[in-house]
Amino acid sequence: MAQPARHRPVPPGRTGGRLGGGVTREWSARLVRADDLDPDDAARIARLVPATPSPYHRLNPLTKAVIATVGSLGAFVLGGYLGPTAIIAVMLVLAVRGGVLGTIVRASLLLTLPIAISVVLVSVFTRAGTTVLLQIGPFDATLEGVDFAGQTLVRLFAISLSIGLFVLTTDPRALVFDLERRGLSPRAAFVAVATIEAVPTLVERAAVIGESQRARGLDTEGSLRARLRGLLPLVGPVILGSLTDVEERSLALESRAFSRPGRRHLLWSMPDESWQRAVRWALGATLVLAIVARITGRL
Repeated sequence: MAQPARHRPVPPGRTGGRLGGGVTREWSARLVRADDLDPDDAARIARLVPATPSPYHRLNPLTKAVIATVGSLGAFVLGGYLGPTAIIAVMLVLAVRGGVLGTIVRASLLLTLPIAISVVLVSVFTRAGTTVLLQIGPFDATLEGVDFAGQTLVRLFAISLSIGLFVLTTDPRALVFDLERRGLSPRAAFVAVATIEAVPTLVERAAVIGESQRARGLDTEGSLRARLRGLLPLVGPVILGSLTDVEERSLALESRAFSRPGRRHLLWSMPDESWQRAVRWALGATLVLAIVARITGRL
């Protein structure tokens, strides 16, 4: 016959202790020790961080986005020559700080050149004015048209420099992760980073497929008819490959609990000091004041 269980006395020094307190303290200590990453895990996380070769690269992505937005909109709001020229000077100084001066100047000139040619032709020869500089057939090149074309070109160059500086010094992942840290939903973050990386990915895939098709004997550098005939074998694999890539990425994200509700813990984030927040607010306030002054006719 089984003997009834007897109550064992509480060991000395543990009277009044909370049930399971020792176990809780033990697991808490284990969790604290688990937070210390081993060198391999730390190295993997370090590889996720984008390269920041210059002080301007190390700025918070939102700060660089605000600078690009204020520079682009400010070129239109200020008008004339002085305002856009000042924006160009600031962007060139920041480009020197970021070590991308040569790249951004070449890219901006190449991007604005086609638009500049059309603007000059349309503005110089079709804009009405009282001072005629020269006459080509039925078209008159007026001083007012030249002035308007010059102002437009300065604005376009300022906008191109502002956007180009942001693109060349900001990793898309850093921008999206920073926005997600500020409350942006993971789905919106995924759409944003996929959109930003879509064009470079398509260009790279098209180049690889083009080389593969040429290796198989496809003529892509002959006459116009030959190029049009070889367009379908290039476009088809690019589109199908892009759709397959999106599907594979979606499956990979879902397997990692991408749709899980609640906030996420990011492994790394870009710095955001108080002076950067002050600069963003100051630039935003300056842009708003400039817009109000422009609307009211004070600028």
